Amino acid sequence: MDKPELTSRLKAIITTYAQETDALAHLTEETDFIKDLKINSANLVDIVLDVEEEFGIEIDNDSMSRMLTVGAAIEIIEAKLAANDRE
Repeated sequence: MDKPELTSRLKAIITTYAQETDALAHLTEETDFIKDLKINSANLVDIVLDVEEEFGIEIDNDSMSRMLTVGAAIEIIEAKLAANDRE
């Protein structure tokens, strides 16, 4: 799966939770879920669960704690997908 497709699928997930629609419309890898999109910490957990379901991966607590920006989320998803492919 290429990065634009992955980003599009991730954006579809976070759209439900984002409070700041302008930041959502101009989403970049530097976009911060909490500061830019105004997503609260409880909804970050929901996003992680939705990502796990959407991509068929499992995100551990360490990865979850690093998943604060779009770029970090993409890196984690790519790494988990690659690990699944190796299994």
